[in-house]
Amino acid sequence: MAGTSATKRHRGSKSRSEDEILYDRELEDLPPELRWREWMLRVEAVIFASAEPVTREMLARVVGKDCSVDLLIDDLREELSSRPYGLVSVAGGWQHRTRVRFGETIRASSAPTRGGAAALSEFEAMVLMSVGYFQPVTRGELSKIFGKEVSRDTIGALRAAGFISSGPRSPTPGAPYTYVTTKHFLSAFSMETLRDLPDIEALEDAGLLSREVVQAELLSAAPDGDEE
Repeated sequence: MAGTSATKRHRGSKSRSEDEILYDRELEDLPPELRWREWMLRVEAVIFASAEPVTREMLARVVGKDCSVDLLIDDLREELSSRPYGLVSVAGGWQHRTRVRFGETIRASSAPTRGGAAALSEFEAMVLMSVGYFQPVTRGELSKIFGKEVSRDTIGALRAAGFISSGPRSPTPGAPYTYVTTKHFLSAFSMETLRDLPDIEALEDAGLLSREVVQAELLSAAPDGDEE
C-alpha cells in the first residue's frame, strides 16, 4: 500500500511538472509582434475573468519571464481607450471598470453588476471612513469619536460587506479587538492604497471631521474590554 501511495504521489508530481512544461509562457516560436499580442490577450483574459484585482505576480505567470507587465497594461489601456470600460489600478492590482459616464446608463438598465460597494447607511459610511483614517481602531474608540455607541451590529454589517476585518489586539486593558480595512474596501472604492483616501483637510474644511477632536478622543478612549 505504501508503495502504491508513493507511486501516486510521484505520478501527481510528474503531472504537475508536465503541465508547467506544456504551458508555453515564452512563445518563442512566434514572431515578436504576434508574441506581444498573445501576451496582451492573456493578460486581458485573466483580468476579465477575475472577481478581484489581479496582481503583477499573477500576470507574470502567464507571460514570458522578460516581458514587461506594465508595458502590456499600457498597451491594453490604449487599446481600450474608445471602449466604455478600461483597466484601472486598484488594491495593488488591475481590474476592468466601467467608465464613470456610463454609470447612469447601467443604473437605468437595472442589470445586475458584479463587485462594487454594498449599500451603506450614512452612519455606517462614516464609521467606515473613520476606520480607514484611524486604523487599527477599536469599537470603543469609534464610539468616542462619534459621541455615541458604535454597535456590534454596525461593525458586523461592515464586516459582512467585506470592508473591514479584525486587526491586532489593542495593547490597552482588556486587549479589545481593533478593526482595519480590507483589500475589498480599496477595490470597491477604486483606490490603489489608503493614501488615496480623501484629504483629511478637505473633510475638515467641509465640517465633516475634526482631526483635533478625533485625536483627543482616541488618546482618552477607554475600551469596553469585551469588544468583538
